[in-house]
Amino acid sequence: MSMNLPPLNAYALLREHGLHADKGLGQNFLHDPASLEKIVSSAEIQPTDAVLEIGPGMGSLTRYLALSARTVTAVELDHEMIPILHTVLAPYPNVKIMNGDILQLNPAKIMLNTDFMVVANVPYYITSAIFRHLLENPPRPRRMVLTIQKEVAERICAGPGDMSLLSLSVQVYGQPQIKAIIPAETFFPVPKVDSAIIRVDMYTQPRIPANLLTGFFQITKAGFSQKRKTLRNSLSAGLRLSLPDTSQLLEGAGIDPMRRAETLSIDEWSVLSAHFKQSIP
Repeated sequence: MSMNLPPLNAYALLREHGLHADKGLGQNFLHDPASLEKIVSSAEIQPTDAVLEIGPGMGSLTRYLALSARTVTAVELDHEMIPILHTVLAPYPNVKIMNGDILQLNPAKIMLNTDFMVVANVPYYITSAIFRHLLENPPRPRRMVLTIQKEVAERICAGPGDMSLLSLSVQVYGQPQIKAIIPAETFFPVPKVDSAIIRVDMYTQPRIPANLLTGFFQITKAGFSQKRKTLRNSLSAGLRLSLPDTSQLLEGAGIDPMRRAETLSIDEWSVLSAHFKQSIP
């Protein structure tokens, strides 16, 4: 699928508006048409879809989204980018531009609580915060397609043995997969690392029962708080339980207290969360 859009000249647009890329906001603008088309095709957008884009920057990706979706709501934090966006996106009446911080806004409310998906190139430094924000504010998007740091995408998709708090937090809500790698040199300015397009398709219900979710996040946070320690030690410290009580909790869930947090599967964390809930007075 080729959309035949001319690439935006990020350098020229910034100069024209007397601006420069803001390192503090993690601004790296993707200008390569092939990569932008890959993002859109990875999202499998239908003409009836409503899309939320976070950090549109100059609107490079927004133009492609506008050609594919029914509506695009683009939320940009940097107020200096808003005039550029209005110029670049003037030909697309189905795009709504908002100046605001997505982490301070309720995504579902912005999208009027209807079925929506998120497609975005997100700044590396707020990747985890964006995932948490989108996943913990129901109704969640039906699908997320985000361009993020390659290493972080790999961490999110990891299985037992290499799990992290981030991979667990995402995999509880949806199925992640890496769709493509985007080389650093396709961005302006060029970042130090390559990026990856990650797609997360949401489950209808989280893999952890709703009544266990609070305990699940409490216990996983404690489990990963001291990476090199055994679960018995990290949970004892993180949950303020005695070592014998922690061993009893783990053994009751059928988990060897000498294992480490990254080796547990989501199902094992679920069983452990259920035992934890029962053991709280």
